[in-house]
Parts: sequence; structure tokens; C-alpha cells
Amino acid sequence: MIITICICGAGTMGRGIAQEAAQSDFNVILFDVSVSAIDKAKVIIEKNLQYLVDKEKISSAEKIEIYNRIQFTSDIKKCMGEIIIEAIAEFEDAKINLFNELAKYNNEEVIFASNTSSLSISSLQRKIVFPQRVVGMHFFNPAYIMKLVEVVKGNQTDDNIATAVYDICLQMNKVPVICKDAPGFIVNRIARHYYLEALKLAEDGIASYEDIDAVLEATGFKMGPFKLMDLIGMDINLAVSQSLYNAFDKTERFKPSSVQIKKVKDGELGKKTGKGFYNYPNQKI
Repeated sequence: MIITICICGAGTMGRGIAQEAAQSDFNVILFDVSVSAIDKAKVIIEKNLQYLVDKEKISSAEKIEIYNRIQFTSDIKKCMGEIIIEAIAEFEDAKINLFNELAKYNNEEVIFASNTSSLSISSLQRKIVFPQRVVGMHFFNPAYIMKLVEVVKGNQTDDNIATAVYDICLQMNKVPVICKDAPGFIVNRIARHYYLEALKLAEDGIASYEDIDAVLEATGFKMGPFKLMDLIGMDINLAVSQSLYNAFDKTERFKPSSVQIKKVKDGELGKKTGKGFYNYPNQKI
């Protein structure tokens, strides 16, 4: 039975997952090595919950109960739960080292779930202590709003683990989809060209960022590709493109855009830095 969910990484994704888990009646431990990241997470989660109170989605008493279900910590030894979800930077070695460190404080029944959007679950498993208990649990941003979660089975993932994670997603009012490990999983494999073709159009001077976004939004997309890249984070979006490009032997259709590469080099990562394809004064997240 899953009672406590531990999330490692208090950035945009981690704190969003923590909020959603707490709203779904789970006890939550939110860990980050950075005290400032923890402090920021406290402020943003409280703000998000207050928004729900103002919209009469929850009561003030419920807000307090939800917030109090979250234990914030910078002590990795306190990261103990039935499932641990990592939401740290997209570096394979960092994720492997984190899970192996966590294995010291958790028993062999723990579920290790990675929120990776671009790394191979099967590759991670090969170097982690409990490979059969490693699974992908790919949330989408913002995690407390977006319904879809990709549950990714690596080559060694136990079927019961995948089913358990699927059930956790349902308890969190998500829409889980189980898939086998493959470059980009489902969504990023299909959506990659939403970004790359839009970037190519802009790079070739065929249309502006604003016009491309406007056209696609007019056809039914909730967000145009450039607004969406700004929301996701240019660095994260580029990392996924580079991962698929390498995974498919540098096939041209997955080649990262020079425009996006320059944006990342210049530190123009989107909303989280206040500037991407658009400007976001006073809106850094």
C-alpha cells in the first residue's frame, strides 16, 4: 500500500508533483539539496493552493491540510517512502547516483520512478541497485494541472511495479498510459516535430514566432510551439531533441535547431529566466 511518496528535486516539476500528491491524500516528502529551492517550493505551493481557495475549489481548512501533508527537507536520509520519484536534471549519472544513494535508506520493496522525458529507463536500470523496481513516471508541466502521465517500462521493470505506478496515477486523478521504453516514449516522439518544424519555419523566415503560434492555436492547439517551449524550458526541450537525435543515429528529422541552441547558450530559457521566444518581465518561475 502506498502511503508516502517522496519526490527528489524541488524545481518546477518536483514541486508540482508534490502538490498533486498531497492534494490526492498522500503523505509527501519533498527533497532538494538546495535550501533556496525548498524555500521557493514552499512559497509557490502555498500560492497555488491559495489560488484554489480563491476559486472556491478547496476550503481554507483543506488548504492547510494539504500543505501540512508535505514535509520539506534537504536531508537525503529522510527520503523514505513506498515510492520515490526523481525530478532532477536530465543527466543519467546524476539520476543513477541519486537512486543508488537512496537505496541505502530504503528497503528492496521501494519503487524508483524517474520523471525523465528523454533518458532511457532500460539504460538507467543497468546501473541501479533494484533494476526490476525502476520505472518511468513522466509527468507533464504543470504537473498539478496536466492529466497525462507516461508509465514507462524498461527491459527489467517488473509488471507488478508498472501496475502499481499506474494505480498511483489513478489515485492522483491522472490519466496514465503504459508504454515500453523507447526514445521519446510516446508524447515526445510524436510532438518533437511540432517544435522542430515550427523552428524550421521561423529559421527560414517563412513566418514569425507569433504568427506560427497564432495559426496553430487557431486550429485547436491550446498553445503554439514557441509559447510551449518557453513554458517547458528551452534547455529541457533542447535536451529531448538532442536525445532523440542521438538515439536515431543523427537522422535529419530529429536534428536540433540552431535557433534553440543559441537561446540555450544565451540563457534565454523561457519563463523561468524571464525571456525565451517571448519576454516575461517579473515572471521568472
